[in-house]
Amino acid sequence: MMDLLAKSPFDPVEEPKIVIIADWLPPDFGAVGQYMQMRAQALAEQGHDVTLIGLASSGSATRSGARGQGRLTELRLSATSVPRTSLLRRLLWTIWTNVRLVAAGFRSLRAADGILFTGSPPFLIHLLAPLRFLWRGRLVYRITDFHPECLIAARDRPSWALGILLSLTNFWRRRVDGFEVLGLDQRRRLQETGVPERRMTLVRDGSPVMFTGQEHAEPLPQPLAGTVVLLYSGNYGVAHEVETVVAGYERHHRQGSGRVHLWLSATGGGADEVAMRLSGRGLPIHKSAPVPLERLAGLLLAPAAHLVTLRDAFVGFVMPSKIYACVASGRPILFVGSADSDVDLIAREGRADYWHVVCGDVAGFAAALEAIADAQQPRP
Repeated sequence: MMDLLAKSPFDPVEEPKIVIIADWLPPDFGAVGQYMQMRAQALAEQGHDVTLIGLASSGSATRSGARGQGRLTELRLSATSVPRTSLLRRLLWTIWTNVRLVAAGFRSLRAADGILFTGSPPFLIHLLAPLRFLWRGRLVYRITDFHPECLIAARDRPSWALGILLSLTNFWRRRVDGFEVLGLDQRRRLQETGVPERRMTLVRDGSPVMFTGQEHAEPLPQPLAGTVVLLYSGNYGVAHEVETVVAGYERHHRQGSGRVHLWLSATGGGADEVAMRLSGRGLPIHKSAPVPLERLAGLLLAPAAHLVTLRDAFVGFVMPSKIYACVASGRPILFVGSADSDVDLIAREGRADYWHVVCGDVAGFAAALEAIADAQQPRP
């Protein structure tokens, strides 16, 4: 978290007025909004006049007040959840939401000395970059998830329409003043689009919660009592590996000791698919909603180990920010994904009790579950 809060691209004397645009702000679930709220608070405490613009399911609201040496204004726009069933509806939702965010903050954007925007919601660059002549301040892109690369990676066949959109996106990327990348893998991806390294700064997210040793673990759900719990927390979407998890977990229960039980405190299509497939095969699975931020530390202390996954096609396009809190929790970590991802780098540097399994290695996943179980419940 120190990188995120300390490495500011803006000078409080030369660039006093800052605008930050993100998607869902707390208490709504969304890692980007959580991090950007913390970033806005830190910049205000450093002396900036910060306007944070985002979305809220509870209705529109404006909050403003002094914070440290500066001032923080939160402008929340009422929004419905992203439609997941139709790509067209999702695209229309994104376009309309982006227009609303820019329109709501237009006056602040015009007056800002610096503008920081993220990859959530997607494609905001297609509004902010073409309107660059209207903004007097520097335009800095914190490139969380890459779009449309994520859409392309999720499809079995390339699309000419997405190819055109990618070319247009890269055109605008090369005209942004600066970038914050979340990992070395993202930096490599961005360099491939023609953005020079000198315009990039590595600023990692860090853990959104602190572990002081005074926190108490959340109680395990009753169905998990007496088992070795492997927890997947947060978003489990299209970028996250499913096949290896399902097949390896089944192998552990059919051919192994079956001591590890999976808990999904998660949302997203991947979580639904894993839960449906495992329960359909008669395998133990417990699924619950993600917890609010104030309960996250307790949740992350509850399991025997944490599960993090990433499909190979999304390496460098998606950075699962949950890895930081998982490392900070002190619990073992099992990562299913490529060693080219910064997830492997961060977990390997942060935890001695770390297991890495490449996508497709079903036997390796099952063996890792046995090792996690042995560390908790040594065999007689």
